[in-house]
Amino acid sequence: MNGPDLPTPDELFDIDTWRHRWPTGTEKAELYAGILVFSGQFDQRDVTIAERTYPGRRVVLNDGGGIEVHPAGENPARSIFETFAEQVAQLRESENRASTTPPAST
Repeated sequence: MNGPDLPTPDELFDIDTWRHRWPTGTEKAELYAGILVFSGQFDQRDVTIAERTYPGRRVVLNDGGGIEVHPAGENPARSIFETFAEQVAQLRESENRASTTPPAST
């Protein structure tokens, strides 16, 4: 578990809660291919908060502990970083095939 639980509505925030919960615990926020990515060390409690903040969108807790906010859709969202890694692997594979293919004779 990363950080304390959120305080109840009648309690004040303390510095640990402010530093570790989403969105104030965000180290960096970026936009990758139309997907909001909040870097930090978050957990499922923060995902629940993000889902309420962005209703109808798909929220993913990625392997690095960051939160990603994807557009609405029927299929479960995948981390944008997994998708990018697959695309890079496919590109490298096609480059390797092209470099090992002998030139066509005329």
